[in-house]
Amino acid sequence: MKQVLQDAILHGLYDLDYPGHEFLSPKLLTNNKDEKIWSTLRQELCSCEHFTWAVAFITQDMLVPFKLVMEDLARKNIRGTIITGSYLNFNHPKVFAELAKIPNLDLKICDKNFHVKGYLFDHGDYQTLIIGSANFTRSALLSNCEWSLKLSSKNNAALAQQISQDLLELEANSQTFSYDWLKEYAQNWQPVKQSHSVNQKSRQILPNQMQKAALENLRQLVQAGSRRALVVSATGTGKTYLGAFAVKDFQPKRFLFLVHRQQIAKKAMKSFQKVIGGPSSQYGLYSGSHHDLTAKYLFSTIQTMAQAENLAQFASDEFDYILIDEAHRSAAKSYQKIFDHFQPKFYLGMTATPERMDQQNIYQLFDYNLAYEIRLRDALEEKMLSPFHYVGVTDYVLDGEEIDETTDLRYLTTDKRVDYLLKEIDYYGYCGESLRGLIFASRQQEARELAEIFSQRGHASVALTNQDSETRRQEVVDQLEKGQIEYIITVDLFNEGIDIPLVNQLIFLRNTQSQIVFTQQLGRGLRKYPGKDYVTVIDFIGNYKNNYLIPLALHADTSRDKDLARREIKLASYLDVSTINFSQIASEKILASLEKVKLDSIQQLRQSYQELKEKLGRMPLLYDFYQYGSSSPLVFSKNAGFKNYGQFLLKMGEKIDLSDYGEKVLDFVTQELLNGKRPHELLLLEKLLVQKEIAADDFVKLLEGQGVYVNEAVLTSIDQILSLDFFEVKAGKTTRKMQYGNLPLIEHDLLTYRFSKQLAKELHQPDFKLLLADLIKTGLALNHSYDNLKQFTLYKQYDREDVCRLLNWPLDVSAPMYGYRVGENETPIFITYKKESEEKRNAIYDNRLINGQSLRWYTRSPRHLYSNEVKKLLEPGMKIHLFVKQSDQIGKEFFYLGQAEIVLSSVKEEQIGPKHKSVVGMDLRLKQPLSGAVHDLIFE
Repeated sequence: MKQVLQDAILHGLYDLDYPGHEFLSPKLLTNNKDEKIWSTLRQELCSCEHFTWAVAFITQDMLVPFKLVMEDLARKNIRGTIITGSYLNFNHPKVFAELAKIPNLDLKICDKNFHVKGYLFDHGDYQTLIIGSANFTRSALLSNCEWSLKLSSKNNAALAQQISQDLLELEANSQTFSYDWLKEYAQNWQPVKQSHSVNQKSRQILPNQMQKAALENLRQLVQAGSRRALVVSATGTGKTYLGAFAVKDFQPKRFLFLVHRQQIAKKAMKSFQKVIGGPSSQYGLYSGSHHDLTAKYLFSTIQTMAQAENLAQFASDEFDYILIDEAHRSAAKSYQKIFDHFQPKFYLGMTATPERMDQQNIYQLFDYNLAYEIRLRDALEEKMLSPFHYVGVTDYVLDGEEIDETTDLRYLTTDKRVDYLLKEIDYYGYCGESLRGLIFASRQQEARELAEIFSQRGHASVALTNQDSETRRQEVVDQLEKGQIEYIITVDLFNEGIDIPLVNQLIFLRNTQSQIVFTQQLGRGLRKYPGKDYVTVIDFIGNYKNNYLIPLALHADTSRDKDLARREIKLASYLDVSTINFSQIASEKILASLEKVKLDSIQQLRQSYQELKEKLGRMPLLYDFYQYGSSSPLVFSKNAGFKNYGQFLLKMGEKIDLSDYGEKVLDFVTQELLNGKRPHELLLLEKLLVQKEIAADDFVKLLEGQGVYVNEAVLTSIDQILSLDFFEVKAGKTTRKMQYGNLPLIEHDLLTYRFSKQLAKELHQPDFKLLLADLIKTGLALNHSYDNLKQFTLYKQYDREDVCRLLNWPLDVSAPMYGYRVGENETPIFITYKKESEEKRNAIYDNRLINGQSLRWYTRSPRHLYSNEVKKLLEPGMKIHLFVKQSDQIGKEFFYLGQAEIVLSSVKEEQIGPKHKSVVGMDLRLKQPLSGAVHDLIFE
């Protein structure tokens, strides 16, 4: 440890040539796209034995994710101390009350002019200090331009001694937090005055940037003669105002607004009047007992307007502009009556969730004119919604029994479970002075019983179900808004159409059935409201088979990529300044759920295909899946049992005509080139699609112009790949070269590249040419995430065959390679960190991560120090590429951790396994410090 720490300090402060260490090297922390200051604080917390923070300013909006980490640390009996104070009256009294809830935290109050921002972590034999400009606030740790320096040192270092002494003095001069102190502080506390720049001359409502873009698209559609369009706008992003701006822009002679609830129609009417203006007599309601037939701007419920006797009162051209709110409902028969009767100049549909679980095509109803799309992530980044802090915690467990889909109702409402729920709910808290919460339960009876029990426990609650009338629902919402109750407990009733902006806490006590419903329910709390800086979302995660849907819904991830899903589960993540956090136990439950599901089953891909086809109004290509961020293009080939996308299209009932040879060429490009891990072959094929041949020198210039590495070895490798000679290896009874058509794709003489005669002939087949061009375009798009100046991109994933190709080897020797292959100048080493079982791992190869910098690695057996293979491996100048994956369960791809060097002093012959076979063990030290995210993905 001493040498590693010394090298890390010298690497950061003296000379890059010393081996670095991600966790120990001095580092400047900033809030960039890939890593936030909070990410580092969280990593240090999770690995420390104790911590002491001296930080002047703390805001409540950062305490929810902090509390989750502290709850995990409490299970490991790890405590910490925070020294803070009352300087400038910055800290809200509630901050101290919330910190005091954390049982494994000692809270100290320093009453002098305390303006420190330092975070000290004790790791046993060394300490890490983070000091700089960042207070413990959401802005400082997630978004502001901040500088904080991270330093690690031995405990007996001069700096460590000085800091420890100062902290001891601070603690000695601070008082232990008490509620008596808080009471006095709260009585004297005044909020910090903030200056606000308000234009008093005009209170006119103006469109924001996203609304302006949507309005421009709508204008263009109208000018082009389109009669219908759809706007997809996340809940709370102002789609009602957007509709009003659009209508004002169109200037209709008469306008109709349609929605499914009178309450929404009334609110919409008020919003439109604010935007458009004019006398109130121009605005009317057509619902229930209200029949304002002559209003210029008419707001109606679908239930009233769709009645035959009511439709008969209006001519087909009565309205020249009709807006349908919650347009995902418009496939219903009642809405179809509207479409059949009215013929306006323009229909505008607006919805937050166009994807329908009933398979109805909403896009088709609006002529596939998607005017604009404002999704949840975009809306959060544009500050259109209130940020949220999501915490996924485990549900109550009794005698090893976990709650699942079949749990008896009596168990859901026991005193012990309610005690646990209320304890966790109180621990994570809410923003603001008064609690306004929505709880989504799993069953109607559970909702009713919990509402009764919560009320008895001092948390006034009311259950609402679909059996309650519209009037009753509104009464209960009014009670929540007036503070007469704290919670509404419901079962999927408030997925849409309800608007309670002051909601500051959401609680999920149910299985996640779909990403759509989860997003709808999350949206119930995201509307902005004065004094609401964030929403606390507490998800009690049981032993549900659908747990894997939670991170997918939170990240709006429809890629069906399991590797991406694992990252979303294991790593703390952010949506702008919103945070997504899972407790360790909840994370394990979600990962277990993920491993049991097949995200890319034919049923899942069929659904994904149909949804995109509905959206586009035509047969989607692979590039469409890439462009629209839906299913990853790679899942249609690598994991779904299809050798090429044409086969999938045939399965979907599309008419695709391909020859046997054409299919084999598509198989080759799909299986070998589509992943985009090297662009060279794709760039050549792309060029030859638009011109018959390209001079060799021009091809080199093309590569250089694209910022792609090029040398003689890679040019030779391209020939071997596109001639298929690289695949002259056995695959069952044939070779893979034969499976790919056994004919070269290109002809290359000394001067020119061109397509082979057979492939040039095949390109006359339109379906083949379409699918080949699509593969090339998609592969080059996927390549954008790689560093094309290097063979391998740090922390990207590669399988053994990828590595053989990118090392420019003449043959694919991945099948017999297993753990490594010693080459002439380069050696790839593949390590599976966790073997099938801990017992097997310990008995055979103990691939330990040493101090976050080196991996212990072993040769095959039998090998000795005098073996030719070992001697060649130890030769000076041998370039070692290190590839690591966590376990065999996560597929055949390995993370590239960069080049490594052998620590010569660690090389020794060892006896392993029950038969005491001879191997040579050695430490492989990474040349590039390991990133925190990859460390957590692989080694945790």
